[in-house]
Amino acid sequence: MQLAQYQTAAEGVAPGSTRVRGRARSAYTLAEVMVSVMVLAVVALAYYSALSSGFGVVQSTREDLRATQVMVQKLEAIRLCSWSQLTNFTFQEAYDPLSTNNQGSTYFGSVTIGPANSLSNNPAYKANMAQVTVTLNWTNYNGRRLLSHTRQMQTQVARYGLQNYVWGEQ
Repeated sequence: MQLAQYQTAAEGVAPGSTRVRGRARSAYTLAEVMVSVMVLAVVALAYYSALSSGFGVVQSTREDLRATQVMVQKLEAIRLCSWSQLTNFTFQEAYDPLSTNNQGSTYFGSVTIGPANSLSNNPAYKANMAQVTVTLNWTNYNGRRLLSHTRQMQTQVARYGLQNYVWGEQ
Protein backbone atom coordinates (compact mmCIF):
# COMPACT_ATOMS: atom_id res chain seq x y z
CA MET A 1 0.00 0.00 0.00
CA GLN A 2 1.24 3.41 -0.83
CA LEU A 3 1.87 5.95 1.89
CA ALA A 4 -1.00 8.29 0.83
CA GLN A 5 -3.51 5.45 0.79
CA TYR A 6 -2.28 4.25 4.17
CA GLN A 7 -2.71 7.73 5.73
CA THR A 8 -6.24 8.18 4.38
CA ALA A 9 -7.25 4.73 5.60
CA ALA A 10 -5.84 5.45 9.06
CA GLU A 11 -7.73 8.75 9.24
CA GLY A 12 -11.05 7.09 8.43
CA VAL A 13 -11.39 8.55 4.96
CA ALA A 14 -12.16 6.18 2.15
CA PRO A 15 -9.48 5.95 -0.51
CA GLY A 16 -10.33 7.99 -3.59
CA SER A 17 -12.65 10.45 -1.79
CA THR A 18 -11.87 14.10 -1.69
CA ARG A 19 -11.19 15.67 1.65
CA VAL A 20 -10.74 19.31 2.58
CA ARG A 21 -7.34 19.70 4.03
CA GLY A 22 -6.86 21.93 7.02
CA ARG A 23 -8.87 22.71 10.11
CA ALA A 24 -12.66 22.32 10.02
CA ARG A 25 -14.86 25.38 10.65
CA SER A 26 -15.62 25.47 14.36
CA ALA A 27 -16.36 29.13 15.14
CA TYR A 28 -19.26 31.50 14.46
CA THR A 29 -18.94 34.66 12.48
CA LEU A 30 -19.17 38.05 14.15
CA ALA A 31 -22.56 38.69 12.54
CA GLU A 32 -24.02 35.48 13.99
CA VAL A 33 -22.73 36.34 17.45
CA MET A 34 -24.16 39.86 17.29
CA VAL A 35 -27.58 38.59 16.17
CA SER A 36 -27.68 36.05 19.00
CA VAL A 37 -26.67 38.72 21.54
CA MET A 38 -29.46 40.98 20.28
CA VAL A 39 -32.02 38.16 20.51
CA LEU A 40 -30.92 37.35 24.07
CA ALA A 41 -31.08 41.04 25.03
CA VAL A 42 -34.64 41.37 23.71
CA VAL A 43 -35.73 38.18 25.51
CA ALA A 44 -34.13 39.32 28.79
CA LEU A 45 -35.71 42.77 28.53
CA ALA A 46 -39.13 41.26 27.82
CA TYR A 47 -38.75 38.84 30.75
CA TYR A 48 -37.87 41.56 33.25
CA SER A 49 -40.61 43.85 31.93
CA ALA A 50 -43.18 41.08 32.33
CA LEU A 51 -41.91 40.32 35.82
CA SER A 52 -42.12 43.96 36.86
CA SER A 53 -45.58 44.35 35.35
CA GLY A 54 -46.73 41.19 37.11
CA PHE A 55 -45.61 42.48 40.50
CA GLY A 56 -47.44 45.76 39.84
CA VAL A 57 -50.66 43.95 38.96
CA VAL A 58 -50.42 41.78 42.08
CA GLN A 59 -49.89 44.84 44.31
CA SER A 60 -52.81 46.67 42.71
CA THR A 61 -55.04 43.64 43.16
CA ARG A 62 -54.05 43.38 46.83
CA GLU A 63 -54.90 47.04 47.38
CA ASP A 64 -58.29 46.60 45.68
CA LEU A 65 -59.02 43.55 47.81
CA ARG A 66 -58.10 45.41 50.99
CA ALA A 67 -60.35 48.31 49.93
CA THR A 68 -63.22 45.87 49.47
CA GLN A 69 -62.56 44.36 52.90
CA VAL A 70 -62.60 47.79 54.55
CA MET A 71 -65.87 48.77 52.84
CA VAL A 72 -67.58 45.49 53.73
CA GLN A 73 -66.38 45.84 57.33
CA LYS A 74 -67.92 49.31 57.62
CA LEU A 75 -71.19 48.26 55.96
CA GLU A 76 -71.56 45.23 58.23
CA ALA A 77 -70.93 47.40 61.29
CA ILE A 78 -73.59 49.86 60.11
CA ARG A 79 -76.12 47.07 59.64
CA LEU A 80 -75.87 46.40 63.38
CA CYS A 81 -76.39 50.04 64.39
CA SER A 82 -79.75 51.20 65.66
CA TRP A 83 -81.69 53.70 63.56
CA SER A 84 -80.75 56.58 65.88
CA GLN A 85 -77.03 55.75 65.61
CA LEU A 86 -76.87 56.17 61.82
CA THR A 87 -74.76 59.25 61.09
CA ASN A 88 -72.26 60.41 58.49
CA PHE A 89 -68.62 59.93 59.46
CA THR A 90 -65.10 59.72 58.04
CA PHE A 91 -62.37 57.23 58.87
CA GLN A 92 -58.85 56.06 58.02
CA GLU A 93 -57.61 52.49 57.62
CA ALA A 94 -54.10 51.19 56.96
CA TYR A 95 -53.30 48.64 54.28
CA ASP A 96 -51.60 46.45 56.88
CA PRO A 97 -52.72 47.56 60.36
CA LEU A 98 -50.70 44.84 62.13
CA SER A 99 -47.36 45.95 60.68
CA THR A 100 -45.13 47.91 63.04
CA ASN A 101 -42.72 49.52 60.57
CA ASN A 102 -44.57 50.01 57.26
CA GLN A 103 -48.35 49.92 57.12
CA GLY A 104 -48.51 50.55 53.37
CA SER A 105 -51.19 52.66 51.73
CA THR A 106 -53.65 54.57 53.89
CA TYR A 107 -57.31 54.40 52.95
CA PHE A 108 -59.37 57.52 53.57
CA GLY A 109 -63.07 56.81 53.72
CA SER A 110 -66.42 58.38 54.33
CA VAL A 111 -69.81 56.94 55.18
CA THR A 112 -72.81 58.90 53.96
CA ILE A 113 -76.38 58.19 55.09
CA GLY A 114 -79.09 59.46 52.77
CA PRO A 115 -82.64 58.79 51.68
CA ALA A 116 -83.35 55.61 49.77
CA ASN A 117 -84.25 57.18 46.42
CA SER A 118 -84.93 53.83 44.76
CA LEU A 119 -88.13 53.53 46.82
CA SER A 120 -89.77 56.65 45.42
CA ASN A 121 -92.82 54.65 44.28
CA ASN A 122 -93.69 53.59 47.82
CA PRO A 123 -93.57 56.50 50.30
CA ALA A 124 -94.49 54.25 53.26
CA TYR A 125 -91.17 52.43 52.95
CA LYS A 126 -89.17 55.51 52.05
CA ALA A 127 -89.45 57.01 55.54
CA ASN A 128 -88.19 53.77 57.10
CA MET A 129 -85.24 53.12 54.75
CA ALA A 130 -81.87 54.77 54.32
CA GLN A 131 -79.19 54.38 51.69
CA VAL A 132 -75.66 53.99 53.03
CA THR A 133 -72.71 54.83 50.77
CA VAL A 134 -69.12 53.98 51.73
CA THR A 135 -66.45 55.72 49.63
CA LEU A 136 -62.73 54.94 49.87
CA ASN A 137 -59.83 56.92 48.41
CA TRP A 138 -56.15 55.95 48.43
CA THR A 139 -53.02 56.72 46.50
CA ASN A 140 -49.98 54.66 45.58
CA TYR A 141 -46.99 54.95 43.31
CA ASN A 142 -46.55 53.20 39.99
CA GLY A 143 -42.85 53.73 39.55
CA ARG A 144 -42.57 57.49 39.86
CA ARG A 145 -46.20 58.25 39.01
CA LEU A 146 -48.71 58.97 41.77
CA LEU A 147 -51.97 57.05 41.16
CA SER A 148 -55.23 57.94 42.86
CA HIS A 149 -57.88 55.25 43.40
CA THR A 150 -61.53 55.47 44.45
CA ARG A 151 -63.96 52.68 45.30
CA GLN A 152 -67.57 52.90 46.44
CA MET A 153 -70.20 50.53 47.85
CA GLN A 154 -73.84 51.13 48.61
CA THR A 155 -76.51 49.33 50.58
CA GLN A 156 -79.84 50.08 52.17
CA VAL A 157 -80.80 49.68 55.80
CA ALA A 158 -84.26 49.51 57.30
CA ARG A 159 -85.51 51.09 60.51
CA TYR A 160 -86.92 47.74 61.60
CA GLY A 161 -84.18 45.57 60.17
CA LEU A 162 -81.50 43.22 61.48
CA GLN A 163 -80.35 45.46 64.33
CA ASN A 164 -83.70 44.97 66.11
CA TYR A 165 -83.03 41.23 66.33
CA VAL A 166 -79.59 41.84 67.81
CA TRP A 167 -80.27 44.74 70.20
CA GLY A 168 -84.03 44.62 70.63
CA GLU A 169 -86.40 47.23 69.29
CA GLN A 170 -85.12 50.76 69.90
